[in-house]
Amino acid sequence: MPADLEVLTRALEWLNADFKAYLFTVVETWGSAPRSPGAILIVREDGHLIGSVSGVCIEDDLADKAHNRKLPLTPEVMEYGISKDEAQKFNIPYGGRLLIFVEPLNSPTQLLPLIQDLQQRKLIKRSVSISTGQVKLQEVLPEGMPKIEGDWFHTYFGPQWRLLIIGANQLGSILANMAQVLDLQVLICEPRQEIREEWHLEGTTWIEGMPDDVVLSIRPDEHTAIVAVTHDPKLDDMALLEALKSDAFYVGALGSHKNQEKRRERLGMFDLNQTEISKLHGPVGLPIGSRTPAEIAIAILAELIQIRATQLKWH
Repeated sequence: MPADLEVLTRALEWLNADFKAYLFTVVETWGSAPRSPGAILIVREDGHLIGSVSGVCIEDDLADKAHNRKLPLTPEVMEYGISKDEAQKFNIPYGGRLLIFVEPLNSPTQLLPLIQDLQQRKLIKRSVSISTGQVKLQEVLPEGMPKIEGDWFHTYFGPQWRLLIIGANQLGSILANMAQVLDLQVLICEPRQEIREEWHLEGTTWIEGMPDDVVLSIRPDEHTAIVAVTHDPKLDDMALLEALKSDAFYVGALGSHKNQEKRRERLGMFDLNQTEISKLHGPVGLPIGSRTPAEIAIAILAELIQIRATQLKWH
């Protein structure tokens, strides 16, 4: 389960059990703030918490405020790191500041519709009226970072970033394991039964079918990465023929520079244009001198993170 969805689902359980809670969202940061805008934290009225807006110290302070009934009863904007003393108290690098929106949660209806939308892989703009607490949800295209506009606070949720790995070999297994640590939903396609039977990693989702059919079946969007690592050009190319025509933000394939040149020539013989072929990251991963499967997996995920961060800046 993605981190935000896990946080919201746990908070819903608290609300269904008649606890009250508070939703904190990082609105804006300055200097060396530890978390990015959009990071969320939910604190139960007795101090239990899930999520993060800083690291440790601010979470502890908010939990203490909740336990001692010192948090606002209506939506409000809070600021940390204003003074040098406060920056030291909360372990924020001097000059770092955080603007945090706090929203009291009193009913499951404040979160349930959002959770249902996220489970359907929708990108949702959640708007909260600062004066009344009214909540509006709207499915949107990528728009940007959280912001305050007049009486409204806008933030964005979902869908989860996911990685489709074509190939369940040793590299595929290590890549899948590392990707889960990075909160990626991992999907696996492996039509070769003898290799599939040796897969022992938990937490991944198997998608049945040949690579091209699997790519089509998951309907890749801007939150999807696809990496082909089968070592079998026929299987890898099948996936790439559909992946490069999709909205996937990252498409990569294992292979040397020479093999990639041959692959691009093969792809050009089908219904792919040069713009689509140019989307291919191959050799896959950042050029960090990786040799072992673990090193290659690190290089792939590093490049994936880099491309994703660039894409987020565009929006």
